[in-house]
Amino acid sequence: QVPPARCALFDPAFSAREAAALEALGLRLLPENEEGKHGVGGSATLFYMVHCGKALYNNLLWSNWSPAALSKLVIIGNSFRGIEERLLSRILERDYSYIAKVLKGTEELALPSHPRYLDTFNDTSVHWFPLDKLQKLSPEVWDFVEEPTYQDCEDLEIIRK
Repeated sequence: QVPPARCALFDPAFSAREAAALEALGLRLLPENEEGKHGVGGSATLFYMVHCGKALYNNLLWSNWSPAALSKLVIIGNSFRGIEERLLSRILERDYSYIAKVLKGTEELALPSHPRYLDTFNDTSVHWFPLDKLQKLSPEVWDFVEEPTYQDCEDLEIIRK
């Protein structure tokens, strides 16, 4: 069991009433839009990011870009394999390079679909990053740590600061 005070939440679409209700439940709201750039800080952390844009996943990976940090991270969100299948590889590597680079170090398990919500949660997976798989990636993978900017990205699905 995770105590509510250890749960941090952020959604730029939270209304004042929603924020007040969440705080009344003892949950901690992040004070600003981090654009997904939230570090795990050495603790095992679950990120529930269903229906988020690719840039949020990419930013999260960038902000935790080391085998030690990524191995403490679990993401429930859109399938990385699905992202890889739907995007041209040159676009994936140019705009979402951290997703592209970590694919071989990722374990992914698709959540079962429910007949009532086929078009809603059909692409949801659990992702984790086993340390042994991350350590087998080429050392060059870890050398490039430039912050993503999305200058040339045509389909940016992120609410900016």
